[in-house]
Amino acid sequence: MKIKAIHPQNLGWYEIKLDEVHMKHLWDCIKNPVSNHKPKLAGNISKSQLIVDKNNFFFDKVLLPACYRYVNDFKTIPVKQLPVSERHEIYLSSMWVNYQKQTEFNPRHNHTGIYSFVVWMKIPTNFEDQRKLKIAESSSSMISNFCFDYKNMLGHETGSVYKMSPEMEGIMLFFPSELNHAVYPFYNCDEERISISGNLMLDTRVCV
Repeated sequence: MKIKAIHPQNLGWYEIKLDEVHMKHLWDCIKNPVSNHKPKLAGNISKSQLIVDKNNFFFDKVLLPACYRYVNDFKTIPVKQLPVSERHEIYLSSMWVNYQKQTEFNPRHNHTGIYSFVVWMKIPTNFEDQRKLKIAESSSSMISNFCFDYKNMLGHETGSVYKMSPEMEGIMLFFPSELNHAVYPFYNCDEERISISGNLMLDTRVCV
């Protein structure tokens, strides 16, 4: 008897450990916010500010290479589903920094775009400590964490959880914008969690 496991093709995401030069650039961007982004958030994050990628450094060095590689690795791209007849360039349509305080969260949501990303700049809590709190008794697997939510081939809800700790600082997740995700609250910590998010879109104003 011979048994062969079949793994159906599916989309995925990237975990990218950013270099020091990338993180320094993002911290510099954070220092000069351009407008309030809070009204556009799905959750109750207390402070969110739109920021600008100075000289397109982060787009050119990190985001654009990730776009090209995604097509090669997953053999597909959400762009193919768009009703456009011309070729258009991908661009960074928006980037913002979130300051999350204890008890604040972002519920399950997705983004508008082709690709999206999140970068953890500062994580003041550790999941292993958070899960020991009394409030975590009913949600110990989720407290303080980031989670992707999606369905398997049988239509059952499943997901992938990223356990938050200082070790996640400098990690970027790069994923299709339609992928649902959520940010769960942390507790017993007066420091803010700082993260950056953004969306990549097609510039339909320009054909290539």
